[in-house]
Amino acid sequence: ASRPDTTASTKMNAAAAATTFAWSTFAAPLRLRVTRGALRTAPARALPRSARAEAKLIDGKAIAADVREEVRVGVAQMKETIGKVPGLAVVLVGERKDSQTYVNAKKKACAEAGIDSFGTDLPGDATEEEVLKVVADYNADPNVHGILVQLPMPDHIDEERVLGAISYEKDVDGFHPLNTGRLAQRGREPLFVPCTPRGCIELLERSGVEIAGKEAVVVGRSNVVGIPAAMLLQRRDATVTIVHSRTPNSEEIVRRADIVIAACGRMEMVKGSWLKPGAAVIDVGINAKDDPSKKLGYRLVGDADFESCKEVAGAITPVPGGVGPMTIAILLKNTMEGAMRANGLM
Repeated sequence: ASRPDTTASTKMNAAAAATTFAWSTFAAPLRLRVTRGALRTAPARALPRSARAEAKLIDGKAIAADVREEVRVGVAQMKETIGKVPGLAVVLVGERKDSQTYVNAKKKACAEAGIDSFGTDLPGDATEEEVLKVVADYNADPNVHGILVQLPMPDHIDEERVLGAISYEKDVDGFHPLNTGRLAQRGREPLFVPCTPRGCIELLERSGVEIAGKEAVVVGRSNVVGIPAAMLLQRRDATVTIVHSRTPNSEEIVRRADIVIAACGRMEMVKGSWLKPGAAVIDVGINAKDDPSKKLGYRLVGDADFESCKEVAGAITPVPGGVGPMTIAILLKNTMEGAMRANGLM
């Protein structure tokens, strides 16, 4: 299911061990120094600013526009070939303004791509059984190839039960246990991959960032972004480590990485001093930071400190304008691919 542009919020500290998919034995040695009798690690020395170029900006808006155009062309070809188009159904429970905004954005994106849009809006006091009935009806509708339940839902509804009721053949969010299980196993292919993690990989690949054989660190272990992003990187032959809220020495681990995906839900946590020079940084976070100079009194920033990171990284996504636009673009792509499978076109 889709949540309004957010990642699972975790508090990073130095308490226990990292969840690690594969450890690298080639971590650069740290330089040690003694200050006032205490032994501590010193961060890797960065090049003077004059000796470095700023990071290449990974333009998520432009790449998302390319993906959406590819979908539009694919949908048009499908219509010309078999006289059918993909259909996406969105279920909204309650009257949250932010959720309504995201649902409207998805409907608009569907219209622009030529995808049929279906929608059911239920009141906040709708019963769980009423929601399940709507999902079951869309499961049985041959004109619907993707079903998305907008999260969060009211507290009295079991989200896991509702998401589990979506047919895995229409699970365009990629959260059904069969799809996540297939993603985790070598030699198995999921029908759908979660939209934001897939968008992260598209950004890397379309920007020419090599993944195979590289060391990657994912900061954050949410089911929505962190874990599936790590699995996707591993599938592309990266050596992957997940840094989370109980990881000691997070900076040292991140500093080894050629690729960093920041998805911890903590504002500007990843600093430039954490990065290996030339690393690619994909910033999934979106946070409101107080800024009196702005009309609304705040500006949007990511989970990486953009100003310091761009001085060290080789490539980096901005916030906004990086990962965000990719999420809806990949949702459209997943829906089109679901329709093609349902009609024997792939």
